Amino acid sequence: MDVGTVEGEKFVFSASGRCCICGQPTVFRAERGNEIPLRWYKHWFRGDLKCTRCGSIPRERALFTVIERLYPMWRGLRIHESSPVYRGVSKKFQDECATYIRSQYDPDLGFGLVHPTRKYHSQDLESQTFDNASFDIVITQDVFEHLFAPDRAIQEISRTLVPGGAHIMTVPLVKGIEPSVRRACLRDGKIEHMLPAQYHGNPMSSEGSLVTIDWGYDILDYLAFHSGMAISHIQIDDLSQGISAVYCDVIVCKKVMPIAV
Repeated sequence: MDVGTVEGEKFVFSASGRCCICGQPTVFRAERGNEIPLRWYKHWFRGDLKCTRCGSIPRERALFTVIERLYPMWRGLRIHESSPVYRGVSKKFQDECATYIRSQYDPDLGFGLVHPTRKYHSQDLESQTFDNASFDIVITQDVFEHLFAPDRAIQEISRTLVPGGAHIMTVPLVKGIEPSVRRACLRDGKIEHMLPAQYHGNPMSSEGSLVTIDWGYDILDYLAFHSGMAISHIQIDDLSQGISAVYCDVIVCKKVMPIAV
């Protein structure tokens, strides 16, 4: 791995490569206010090793690499993405796939409705209004650590997929080989915290999204058990593609095709 340099008052890491999202030769760049040990680079890179052309970050490039490999004809498929931000891979899907739709959790609008100007669908991922077998691909990027009922969410996602379709997701597997830990739950409609409240960014709220679960690798068994889908876990570490960061895992949940007998 290359080492960072000092530019003015900033500590900068940059690496040349090719971005799979914009498809161009580029420089992947990360900036900090101070130098850090080499072993912490991948933590730093998680949200900050950006393509200087399109602004994408490592986990977006990892997810798109997997989709390109598994579903190279994605432009002609029906894609639903839950809770995206308009950048990187989500922007690419919106711009290049005519049958891509995006949804946000917006109870104020009313579930099942489409926002009149922003054009997103208002959906509760745990109780969706979409018909059965509506989509070829469902995408979630760092969503499952914010759900109170991920079992219902994966069941609903499976219901909305066609046979042979897939839910392709990123989720920070912060516990690694250790068991997943519940941070917060709902009891009688009220949030109960088991651990101090932790929030991540939320495209719909400046208050952020509450983290409800610290997931480990046992999420693979959890998803298989609750959905009946075939689960794959993919890890990519390739600095030439700007895919080098912690929690860059991609999980593929494929709805099994029925076998004719």
